Amino acid sequence: WWAPSEKIIAESGSICFLESDIDFETQFNDGSRPSGSWWANIKDAGKRMLAGASLAMLHIVNNGTKPRKIVFSSPIPGQTLGIDLGALGGSIMCSRHAFLCAAMGTSIQVGFSQSLGVGFFGGEGFILQKLEGDGLVFVHACGAVIKRELVAGEVLRIDSGCVVGFSANVNFSIARVGSIKTSLFGGEGIFFATLTGPGTVWIQSVPFRRFAMTLYGEMPKPSSSSSGGKGDR
Repeated sequence: WWAPSEKIIAESGSICFLESDIDFETQFNDGSRPSGSWWANIKDAGKRMLAGASLAMLHIVNNGTKPRKIVFSSPIPGQTLGIDLGALGGSIMCSRHAFLCAAMGTSIQVGFSQSLGVGFFGGEGFILQKLEGDGLVFVHACGAVIKRELVAGEVLRIDSGCVVGFSANVNFSIARVGSIKTSLFGGEGIFFATLTGPGTVWIQSVPFRRFAMTLYGEMPKPSSSSSGGKGDR
């Protein structure tokens, strides 16, 4: 439920349904600062696209006098997580395409991991979304979600595609998985993401790329006999 005059931002195309008195418009800025020139907004939108966000954002407001409901849909099967940025120091890092919607004033920008090796070996790329603000944000995950609270110095190795997000004080780097033989034939890739506490980590059970490849493998493929059939008469 959204209170009267309350404003939120969301990914383009993410609205499932909304009640009366809720209005929205498309803008190229994320609402975290006053709208600048057209060119400045386009540059900001381009930076968001690098992090996996949409070019344009939906700015949504309840113009009524009563609380109203709006529901958003995720593009993948799984769970949607509500995260209070204020309780986590004002920012989190999350995987590309994870952002769904947030309170107005939330900044969505590119966040780079601390290791340049992530970009080449990490599978998901070294560009992560950085969400900054003091309100609620909602991110989506594929499959089941596990939340881990890491103590100082605690290390967790995760398939890079299973990382949904982590608090800003968690160190994110890359480590090799076992021997060369294990790396090449173990089915886990050459490197895992290594997260070191303290901080909070959210993990998804299904990497999106694995889900996408499974769907692709089950899609019907055109048979070779269907091509050139017109000539066989």
